[in-house]
Amino acid sequence: MTSGLSTKQRWVVLGAAGMLGQDMVAVAAAAGHEVTGLRRADVDITDASAVLDAVAGYDVVVNCAGWTAVDDAETHEADAFAINATGAANVARAAAASGARLVHVSTDYVFDGGATQPYAEDAPVRPRSAYGRTKVAGEWAVRAHAPDAIVVRTAWLYGAGGKCFPKTIARVAGERDRLSVVDDQTGQPTWTADLADLIERLVTAHAPGEIYHGTSSGQVTWCGFAREVVAAAGLTTPVDPTTSAAYQLPAPRPAYSVLGHDRLRKVGVEPIGDWADRWKAAAPTVRGVS
Repeated sequence: MTSGLSTKQRWVVLGAAGMLGQDMVAVAAAAGHEVTGLRRADVDITDASAVLDAVAGYDVVVNCAGWTAVDDAETHEADAFAINATGAANVARAAAASGARLVHVSTDYVFDGGATQPYAEDAPVRPRSAYGRTKVAGEWAVRAHAPDAIVVRTAWLYGAGGKCFPKTIARVAGERDRLSVVDDQTGQPTWTADLADLIERLVTAHAPGEIYHGTSSGQVTWCGFAREVVAAAGLTTPVDPTTSAAYQLPAPRPAYSVLGHDRLRKVGVEPIGDWADRWKAAAPTVRGVS
């Protein structure tokens, strides 16, 4: 095992079939690392012994695996907890046992969404949903079992390798005369390729074991983002603003999901650029939009 001092490292990405996992494998490989991507079919993170075997011999473990079905978690919280909390603990213990640096991906749902200015990394967590509770438990487990782990909270992810908001909006905009999209939820659309790049830069910079925020800079509502997606798709479908109350979903959504990036700057790592600029760069790569 190396101690993170070499430029080229052996990386293993758990949850490699997911949208972020796919980009994480590609970005780490492009940076010159030796990368193995493991899907759920390859290793079940709820199986502690399987995880221990899977991460042995690697320098860096990136845990992109997780239960991400936010609404389903409301009625299957134990199942979500098994993956997002117990599974995260298994990965943290395995990484610590093998001497690997762990990066664990978390979420804005750890906050209640009631803020009016960007959430600091040390802001109190107050999850309002089952999904959020399981992710908070995962953060605690990771920090307890692998104190040097990098925990990266992210939000509003989109990318080429999975279902996401831009793909849905572009498809529906091509089918309907006009759209209605919520305008009372504010956040930071974040390209998975940018998040993967940020994670690689944090590891390469030997960032201290802490919680960091991995989202684009700036902010926008879902409605504002939808209008940019429609434009990028070459469509003129009108997008009307509506409220969250118009959509009755099982899990409450944070009204304000803007995360601050002060801790990144303090460790000398540049945050992801403005969401609008990054969307312009990303749009040509998102199949179904361009």
